[in-house]
Amino acid sequence: MRRRELLGALPMAAFSAAAQRRAPLNFIVMLIDDYGWRDSGCYGSTYYETPHLDALARDGVRFTNAYAACPVCSPTRASVLTGKHPARLHLTDWIPGRKQWPSARALTPAFEQQLPLGEVTIAELLAPAGYVSASIGKWHLGGAGFLPPEQGFALNYGGTEKGSPPSYFPPYRIPGVEAAQAGEYLDENLTERAIRFLDDARGRPFFLYLPHYSVHLPYGGKPELIEKYRRKANPQGDPRYAAMVETMDASIGRLRAALTERKLDGNTVFVFLADNGGLRYEGRSPQPVTSNAPLRAGKGHVYEGGIRVPFVIHWPGVARAGSVNDTPISSVDILPTLARAAGRPLPKDVDGVDLAPALRGGKLRRDALYWHYPHYSNQGGAPAAAIRRGDFKLIHFLEDDRMELYNLRDDLGETRNLAQRLPGKARALRAQLMQWRKSVAAAETRPNPQFDPKTADQGLTGAERPTPPVE
Repeated sequence: MRRRELLGALPMAAFSAAAQRRAPLNFIVMLIDDYGWRDSGCYGSTYYETPHLDALARDGVRFTNAYAACPVCSPTRASVLTGKHPARLHLTDWIPGRKQWPSARALTPAFEQQLPLGEVTIAELLAPAGYVSASIGKWHLGGAGFLPPEQGFALNYGGTEKGSPPSYFPPYRIPGVEAAQAGEYLDENLTERAIRFLDDARGRPFFLYLPHYSVHLPYGGKPELIEKYRRKANPQGDPRYAAMVETMDASIGRLRAALTERKLDGNTVFVFLADNGGLRYEGRSPQPVTSNAPLRAGKGHVYEGGIRVPFVIHWPGVARAGSVNDTPISSVDILPTLARAAGRPLPKDVDGVDLAPALRGGKLRRDALYWHYPHYSNQGGAPAAAIRRGDFKLIHFLEDDRMELYNLRDDLGETRNLAQRLPGKARALRAQLMQWRKSVAAAETRPNPQFDPKTADQGLTGAERPTPPVE
């Protein structure tokens, strides 16, 4: 289907006869930035306060083995909107990415600096069925010519090529985003615009993509909340970050209340997830932002702390309320799930699967999950690829061809490398991972002829690059 057809807003009369006989579902995807797997009450935190996310989990399904498709933001965002692995999209790092380290062991590949217009997004996929779509919040998938309006969204509010806001307090200095009242917070502003969109879309099925800038830096929540968390015992992270988490959580409550007031709650699928694992350390800072324990490391690493994320789906009549599901799932699964729910055909080469069977307590037809991150991250992560099949996870470090094998059922913290103890398992998983990388034409690293082992770790602190696990 050509782009002009996908972008066309069809009137309600254009619905198929089957669609007219029943009200089509509405969809909300709320994507939180740098939000850790354990940073909510429903995932075990006793420090962060998230009553509204906890309520969403009680009303829906909470996945405990859910993953972002990449340990950094832009690639995961692309995976959500297209249902494809970042490696297949050749969009494998945050945009624009960090400069090549002259002394690094590997030369990292170039990658797409925007989501290509030839890719079909959820908004474009749903448009022929009469849906109106809005992107409200962080975009970070390209600038002029590649913003939400060029990707099927009727409304772009707050989305630019930038990965973080200048400020969470007004003046926001984000094009088109103006403070509605003194003392408001950016999350509140975006949520208010999202609620207005519900009214703008009345009479039409809608897709609301709500990628909050929270809880990405710059850190600094409301002063009264920061002080509240400074006084709390057993802190899990920075009180400023904790304050941001609480304000983000309030957005969930306001949005759900708005759905109920408009009698949309029974016909709206609400998906909540994060774009990568929680941020442990940024740059040279020795101050941890949050703790992902018992998971290892955090954002920028393909260890569990960098890719395992909170993932909750509320789907009235389908998702079994209050259930906890340990099925491994990924951010690539969102597009095929929504497409199937709306009766839309899948675009070519979609990598995700429909999650509806798992929501009903069944099994998914999936052999393995994959990651490919051929870059050095700001958090000390080295170029790596990974595969999870069953309980086993293999990490292939691209700098030196090193392999690490873990049994996540017995060793969630990835502390015992089994690669030498189980060489057959390691070889088999590596072969499968290599075949997958070949099948998606993954861009690979190359040896750096200027590599100098004496300066290879220049600029990294011990906090950023975790010590290797015991062999």
